[in-house]
Amino acid sequence: MQPKLILASSSPFRRSLMENAGLVFEWSAANIDERKMEAELQKSAAGPREVAQHLSRAKAMDVSQRYPDAFVIGSDQTMSLGEHVFHKPKNREEAKATLIALSGNVHYLNSGISIVRSGHVEWEGVFSASLHVRELSDKFIERYLDRVGDKVMTSVGAYQLEGEGIHLFSRIDGDYFTILGLPMLPLLEALRNLGVIDV
Repeated sequence: MQPKLILASSSPFRRSLMENAGLVFEWSAANIDERKMEAELQKSAAGPREVAQHLSRAKAMDVSQRYPDAFVIGSDQTMSLGEHVFHKPKNREEAKATLIALSGNVHYLNSGISIVRSGHVEWEGVFSASLHVRELSDKFIERYLDRVGDKVMTSVGAYQLEGEGIHLFSRIDGDYFTILGLPMLPLLEALRNLGVIDV
């Protein structure tokens, strides 16, 4: 009998990636204060990759308390420029400030992932992708924000690669699934090694 698999997330994107891979799983959102935990980690000088890893582990640990015999997958992503970690913009002005900061620079999407069972970390890792934003003029940013509208506030970098956000970039290095927030290839390998899915 296949062990129970649970995704510690309410993200429809992560659920969709796992469903598309044919995984049989349940999902349950973690009950943690991410922003508070992130602030505490940054006070202790944790970098963006460490923050992603800690948050993914905390999510998996929280849900594992409710489902101790299941393999619980926790995942979290940070977007960083240097040591600065970005969050979803609350309004158009914040989105514009984000785009100005990213213009002409390389930022990183850091996807942390953890598998926990009975409160024990079975496997974890952090996987990063680098995204090169071309030089963006003020006029282009204004037109882009006009076209995208409120959707700009649904993603941390004020862009969605699968939409008009692709126009912001000159180059992207990294795994597609890592960019989406759930590194599927290392996850599937880990699940095979743990005997959770068929090898």
